[in-house]
Amino acid sequence: MAETANQGNTSETDQTDTPSAPKKQGQLGRVLFLGITATCFVYLYFRLNGAASREGLSLVAYMTQVFSTVQWVPWLLLMMGYSLFYFLIDTLVVTRALNWLLTEIRYRDILPIRASAYIISVFNEQIGKGAMAYYLNKRDRIPGWEVGSVMLFIMFCEIFYLLIWASIGYVFGGTDLPEVFRMMPIISAVAAIILVIWLLYFNGKILPSNTFRERRILHAFRQARLWHYFMFFVLRSPALLAAIIVYTVALNLFGVEASFLTLLPYLPVIFFAAAVPTPMRAAAITFWVILFPENEGQMAAFGFVQHNFFILFNAIIGLVFWRRAQRELFG
Repeated sequence: MAETANQGNTSETDQTDTPSAPKKQGQLGRVLFLGITATCFVYLYFRLNGAASREGLSLVAYMTQVFSTVQWVPWLLLMMGYSLFYFLIDTLVVTRALNWLLTEIRYRDILPIRASAYIISVFNEQIGKGAMAYYLNKRDRIPGWEVGSVMLFIMFCEIFYLLIWASIGYVFGGTDLPEVFRMMPIISAVAAIILVIWLLYFNGKILPSNTFRERRILHAFRQARLWHYFMFFVLRSPALLAAIIVYTVALNLFGVEASFLTLLPYLPVIFFAAAVPTPMRAAAITFWVILFPENEGQMAAFGFVQHNFFILFNAIIGLVFWRRAQRELFG
């Protein structure tokens, strides 16, 4: 009886303790994200307040002056054109990844899925990709785990795609970059080694008897070959190359002189920060001030407006396709 009682107590303890661990981890994650966001805004406040003081202005008057000098109409037209171009390239990448690794599906059938996911991406880009997986599962009856694996493949490739372009930027402008970029050769070398090991493992060349790779969520990685990774880079790159041109022109419209080669190593790093969960978007905005320290006000305004306009205009594109998406999902 004592043993039974003890087992009962142990069972009760397990039932009460098990859920608390993820709960504590979730709370720790929220605290960490809020800490990052707060740190970014405190940093921005002191940088901007210092710049305003040097001009003999209050912070509000200083930022009002910065915003009043922006050429808003050319900037708006430029950003709308870029957002539409990005949407078309982004949809092409998703379509090709699905065709390579899972099933044949038409580009025009992916358009409403990708566009609708932008609405959710306002809060988190990765949740937006999860919404695409759910959409495809419901509409086309494609197994959810396999669709999720393609979304993971896309996210994985995006990291390396940005690293490759950051490395190319370092080769062209490494001597003029901030000290932190001196780590780029090491980061690039480590990433290349990881990618080689990754490919060899999922092709069965390393640890052939290991069964971890057989999980359904890793289906896309088992199917992918080197040329898939290469073609992802080729198809995605026009969006980044266009961004370098667009952001350079936009900076000049904000009154900041910049060149294409200056932005080549910067943008991949900033885009990477913007792609991870929401608090890091504050870090992405802060990076502009760090990278252009002589134009604190202009860069704070630029980082905030540029990034938020992009995600909000993409969400507007999603609203255009929202009715079609609802019809396809719910009839």
